[in-house]
Amino acid sequence: MRAIDTNILIYAEITTSTNHRAARQILNELSADILPWAIPWPCIYEFLRVVTHPKVFHPPVPQERAISDLRQILKAPGLLLLHETANHADVMIRLLEDSGVTGNLLQDAHIAALCIEHGVSELITGDRDFSRFPDLGIRNPFR
Repeated sequence: MRAIDTNILIYAEITTSTNHRAARQILNELSADILPWAIPWPCIYEFLRVVTHPKVFHPPVPQERAISDLRQILKAPGLLLLHETANHADVMIRLLEDSGVTGNLLQDAHIAALCIEHGVSELITGDRDFSRFPDLGIRNPFR
């Protein structure tokens, strides 16, 4: 199963992004496929936080539009939303011990742990920090 990171959602939303077209294509392909794909819950909150933040984008995406666009994505037939399972603490602790990440990278560790818990074979992301988690396959579509 494949999952997408926050930056795919952000680039797909922000039409002025140089990665907009590629991110849009990824979302369209995943949404049209009957095979399961996933978004970790933290990525959804992070997407909304970033695109609606006036210090990140000027002007920011209006919350109503961001939520409306998110609703369309959430309707995709094969989409699974990844959440913590009963094994989350064990997976997270092992991931933190193996990678040594701290501080701001803990958000990435949370996303990686959710993907590993749910058997995600590939995380589609433009964020190189995920390479710190060797148990998770990474594909950067923006290279």
